[in-house]
Amino acid sequence: MTVREVLYMYFLARQAYDRFVSVCGNPEQARNAVALLVWLDMGTISAIHHVPGIDAGDVGIVAEEANTILECLCYPKPMVPPIPLISALCMQGGVCIEPRFFAFHQDLGVRGVSHFLHGAGKFVFDDRLQVLLRKYETGLVGNPSEFMAPYSSLPLDVPEDCRSMFITFSKGMPFLREEIFDYFRKKWGDCVVRVLMEKTTGGSMPMYGRIIFKTEAVVQLVLNGERLVKISIDQRQIWLRKYVPKPTNNAD
Repeated sequence: MTVREVLYMYFLARQAYDRFVSVCGNPEQARNAVALLVWLDMGTISAIHHVPGIDAGDVGIVAEEANTILECLCYPKPMVPPIPLISALCMQGGVCIEPRFFAFHQDLGVRGVSHFLHGAGKFVFDDRLQVLLRKYETGLVGNPSEFMAPYSSLPLDVPEDCRSMFITFSKGMPFLREEIFDYFRKKWGDCVVRVLMEKTTGGSMPMYGRIIFKTEAVVQLVLNGERLVKISIDQRQIWLRKYVPKPTNNAD
């Protein structure tokens, strides 16, 4: 893609984001939906171009389908349900997409979405920068310092607390930290920094812990707009929510 094509695609991404938020009211799910459509577009499957032209009811369904896809991709063997509207949008771009496409490209999809959320998405979804951009384009302001700063694709230094998740286990269903680490590594690549577990005594098994990811985008993808989510590893459940630091804790 040329620079012009990339900039135009990011312009469409912002348009789609604004429509998703106005209809669905959930910014996090709107970001995830846009990121999925951008990933398709980067692979020459044009879908996001058609979002601004569809009616509000269909916009809500597209957002719901996109987030359903991402939820399914969190499972070891994803079973994506029918996605008629996203399939129709892709067909308008000249490509036939079926649910099994996303299951087959599970790793590429999740990593592509995470890469966009952690990279260019931070600019696309930044409301303050978008206001500055509109003022700049209409001549109301000169060159904002934010636009003149050199762009770097290197990850931003985000504090560990912002890219961590608190995890709890069901009684009688213990986990080893290596099992949790391997689950995310096999699914989404090298995304985990470390897994911390509750300190216990007397041979009892940990009941909670903490996962520290390399990027905040993985936390957003796992939660997908929800406060609490559940994953299964070998038919054992783990509950995850965004980590909220406390003055003291027992995790090592």
